[in-house]
This record gives sequence, structure tokens and C-alpha cells, in this order.
Amino acid sequence: MNKLVVPASTENLEKVMDFVNHSLENVDMPLKSRFQLELAIEEVYVNIAKYAYDKKGGDVLIEFFFKKDPPIITIQFSDCGIQYNPLKKEDPDIKLKTSQKEIGGLGIYLIKKNVDYLGYEYDHGKNILTIQKKLEIIN
Repeated sequence: MNKLVVPASTENLEKVMDFVNHSLENVDMPLKSRFQLELAIEEVYVNIAKYAYDKKGGDVLIEFFFKKDPPIITIQFSDCGIQYNPLKKEDPDIKLKTSQKEIGGLGIYLIKKNVDYLGYEYDHGKNILTIQKKLEIIN
């Protein structure tokens, strides 16, 4: 397990992505899967950075787990911000014309579409969001 704690700020997105890329160094995975995972991680982190805390701010704990058999990457985000379960938000109707769509709401939808599991729990004052990506075995 690797972990990183950073202040919840979009200015730290590069640190978060560097942490993820470092954690993925020894993981053999298809480029498409890697791109999908990186997109999901960026969306989760940016949402926390923008909405979890008020002006005084707070930290985000990011934990990276890799299980080899079967190959699954699990990333958990924990914050002590405002309690919010993104899984309760209804998916947007992507078939609507652009002029009919509400602003926002695509981030969680994109996360759901790019990972194999998305879970949320609120425990002891912490939002805990977990994403998992199953990997194809590359020979």
C-alpha cells in the first residue's frame, strides 16, 4: 500500500497524479485502462478539492492498493469535509441536447463509466470513496 496526504486544493492535483503514476510504475496494464483510471482519480480528487471543505480547508488521504491475483487496483480517498455521497446523485441524461442539460454532474458519471467499482461510506466523520479497476492480464 502507498499513501499520500495533501491539502485539498486543485493546486495539488499534479502531486496526486505524480503519486498515482509512481504507484503504477510496476503495474503492467493496458494504456486504455491506465487512462480510464487516471481520469477517474483526477475527477474524484478535483471534486474533493472544490467541494469537500469550506474556506479553512482540510486534507485528503489517498491510499493505493494493488492485488496481483486477480489483478485489481484499489484507490481510496478519505476526507473530513462535508458529508456527501456522490452515489445518490442520479446519472445525467446524456441523450439530451446540450441546451437541455444541467450544468455539472458529469464527473461522477465519468468515474462510474471508467472504473469497475465505485463505493462510498461515511465513517467516524470521514467521507471514504473507493474506486477499483480490474486489469486484464497482459502476456
